[in-house]
Amino acid sequence: MVATRIRILLIDDHAVLRAGLANLLALERDLLVVGEADNGEAGVQLVQRCQPHVAIIDVSMTGMDGVETSKRIRRLAPDVRILMLTSSESATDAVRSIEAGAAAYLTKRVAHDEIVSVIRKVHAGHKSIQIGVRPAASPPRPELLSLRELEVLRLMRLGTTNIEIGRKLGIAERTVKSHVTAILIKLNASDRAGAVARGFDLGLLKIDPEAAGPRRG
Repeated sequence: MVATRIRILLIDDHAVLRAGLANLLALERDLLVVGEADNGEAGVQLVQRCQPHVAIIDVSMTGMDGVETSKRIRRLAPDVRILMLTSSESATDAVRSIEAGAAAYLTKRVAHDEIVSVIRKVHAGHKSIQIGVRPAASPPRPELLSLRELEVLRLMRLGTTNIEIGRKLGIAERTVKSHVTAILIKLNASDRAGAVARGFDLGLLKIDPEAAGPRRG
């Protein structure tokens, strides 16, 4: 009976992937897709209307990302189980998702039967399930970042451009670029957002950047 099925809400901005997943889940007698959304805002709005047991969410979406969408859903409906299904194999993304309330983090490389199995597990109350995530590299020691690199990282947190960072610190833009490159390498990050996330993970960004004036040297 439909009343005994696990009610599922799909939130993914890739229409083809969303449709494919919906078709696969329709083959399972105990699963029922009750709603679909192509962005986080729409997904949050559907929660009360569809009353899902499980929300399957992509991490990277246009507009509000999957992590913030998860937080919003958890505040609105704490009983809804969150399953992240994404192309990102980043351990950092997995940690951020679990911290935001996701019960599971799967990459889109996993097999259909694994997705179905995890849906049933999170519905039953299992947590911190991760499949397909790359093992995190050994965390760099904080002291590997120079004082100047720490200053640059704190300004990167604010979304400051290289030109603006150079003006604030009194250094050339090309020097800022060199520092940013060094930070990405030392923190094993692929982009500025990843470096900032790693900075939080390592405790390098606990200090309020607005209160931390730049050092000269």
